[in-house]
Amino acid sequence: MHCDIKDRSLADGGRRRIDWAWSEMPVLQTLFEHFAADKPLAGLRVSACLHITTETANLARVLQAGGADIALCASNPLSTQDDVAAALVHDFGIPVFAVRGEDNERYYQHIDAAIAHRPQVTLDDGADLVSELHKRGGPTLDDVVGSTEETTTGVIRLRAMAADGALRIPVIAVNDADTKHLFDNRYGTGQSTLDGVIRATNILLAGRTFTVVGYGWCGRGIANRAHGHGAHVIVCEVDAVRALEAAMDGYRVMPLRQAAAESDFIITASGDKHVLDATHLETIKDGCVIGNSGHFNVEINIPALQAMSVEVTRPRPHVDEYRLNDGRRVRLLAEGRLVNLAAAEGHPAAVMDMSFANQALAVAYLRDHALPAGVHRVPAEIDNEVAALKLAAMGLAIDELTDEQAQYLASWREGT
Repeated sequence: MHCDIKDRSLADGGRRRIDWAWSEMPVLQTLFEHFAADKPLAGLRVSACLHITTETANLARVLQAGGADIALCASNPLSTQDDVAAALVHDFGIPVFAVRGEDNERYYQHIDAAIAHRPQVTLDDGADLVSELHKRGGPTLDDVVGSTEETTTGVIRLRAMAADGALRIPVIAVNDADTKHLFDNRYGTGQSTLDGVIRATNILLAGRTFTVVGYGWCGRGIANRAHGHGAHVIVCEVDAVRALEAAMDGYRVMPLRQAAAESDFIITASGDKHVLDATHLETIKDGCVIGNSGHFNVEINIPALQAMSVEVTRPRPHVDEYRLNDGRRVRLLAEGRLVNLAAAEGHPAAVMDMSFANQALAVAYLRDHALPAGVHRVPAEIDNEVAALKLAAMGLAIDELTDEQAQYLASWREGT
């Protein structure tokens, strides 16, 4: 089997960690049983460009149980867990093309390998795979009946492709499912980002000023968790409604240039480019820790930081300390890449359980439904099924509408 991983001998440890995560993913366990019995993906070629983590491994085993012929590559050079990649190859027979720390050239060679699999359905985390497929076109793209997208950043790219008339396939925006962004983005990103920051620095958060750039669902989660650690939280936004919400959630709101002057930590989660820029570095507090929890490593203007610096040292793993011309220090986490995956282990399995259940069901939906090119929402029935399965796994029951209540909601005639 053709693959490119770091070391097959790591498989035993990877399998143990995959199984540990599996115990926290009851929705995927239920889907595994259904997929294994019904084989809804029999013979379907699937390529996935995702973070190669324990949770992704469990999504892959569900797709494989459903009959899919699957190949995996990484969606970020620093997010691959090499022992998990080894276990996927050794224990599950799934081709993996991912090595933690791979350079840009090797990263795109791995995407080439996923494309060479001639997928009929793709799964993406950031839209790199779909973007490359469209740049190349030809018969490989013609084979693709649809794709799914996991992240906010990826959905933004895909909608830009659609607006530009460039998107030639249907893509289901898994990120927009309620059972994805309300939980994965908020609780998963919140916990895992703080985990990455703390592992990388071992700096006490209590009493420190912690700035979050971007108050989408990921930013909300990060701000909430930082507040829970006793930090004084500032939110920076360009959207008036989100800024107002942050203020009413109890956080200070101000422009980033002002916040930078007093921040001990700045974490970006905007999905945009250079939101932490040279103008902010001009005022940034000495010793400030900066990191990114958005998908791509462009949110922090690293070239500008390098240009303003006279020295770079690495006092700890995942921490690069830049000394600016005037002597101030700026501590960059994880080379500006996803701090929750590069310096920690990513989202907890319990929230990825719902996200990846949406992914698995969306793949089956794409096989069975011919959708037009464009970005599509996750069907409501899939969202509801995932929520119901998660509630059942948690041992929680909810009420049901009576016939009278359902009729009332469907009628306009009864008033005061």
